Amino acid sequence: MAHHWNVEAGPAWVLNEQHLDAMLEPFLARLMDAARPTVGERALDIGCGCGATTIALAQAVGATGTVLGIDLSEPMLDRARERLDALRLDNVTLEEADAQQIVLSPVHDLAISRFGVMFFDDPVAAMANIGGGLRDGARLVFVCWQALARNPWMKVPIDAVLPLVPTPPPVVPNAPGPYAFADRDRVDRILTAAGLRDIAIEPMEGKLVLGGTASVDAAVAFATQTGALRGLLGPADDLTRASAVEAVRAAVEPYASAEGVCLDSAAWVVHAQWTGHTER
Repeated sequence: MAHHWNVEAGPAWVLNEQHLDAMLEPFLARLMDAARPTVGERALDIGCGCGATTIALAQAVGATGTVLGIDLSEPMLDRARERLDALRLDNVTLEEADAQQIVLSPVHDLAISRFGVMFFDDPVAAMANIGGGLRDGARLVFVCWQALARNPWMKVPIDAVLPLVPTPPPVVPNAPGPYAFADRDRVDRILTAAGLRDIAIEPMEGKLVLGGTASVDAAVAFATQTGALRGLLGPADDLTRASAVEAVRAAVEPYASAEGVCLDSAAWVVHAQWTGHTER
């Protein structure tokens, strides 16, 4: 996974950072509303990526609060540092680390993640380790994707490309990846086993602007350069790649509007409280 986020996916997300942040802005707004960070709090940002969530947290907790952002991807962390420096936010520490293994002091009031918790090899151990960095009674709030079938913004471009590439291996249920937390009951079991309580899992459904842009061309470029399509098209020759771009364009154009390519999306907004120190 470290190789994936440092060599493969991470650089692609850095190049598409602005499109990604614009596309996921509604999820960030919902995440911050659910997390309710307040001035002076100490917060963790799990899978902080290029820094959008970290910036929002740092501004919310203010100069008397602190944020620790954790990510596996050095290219994404480098970009996050640039953004934090430009905004002169000096209440943030960024660390290249695996949230499953990093040793954390149990002092944080809050941990959040925007689509960063679905990639753990051992999600129970990872959540317990994150909990180890929280004080008793602290809150964990994250957003994660529901199943691929519930997310046409991903499924429509993927389906368009599948006839052009070798058949990918079957998806292993619950394997680390964007849909690993799609099963609501499984998420509840993982968090409970990790020592979290007062778990609430709420759906967030609605239209998503593919690539966060009004341009169909930019939306198609975003779709083919990131996520699952980046992997499917990685070994493709130039002709196949060009055919894939046109196939994706034909598939998403029916969803185009003045706002951009608008497709349905579905995520879970998950709230929980850490009580592990007390119980152990």
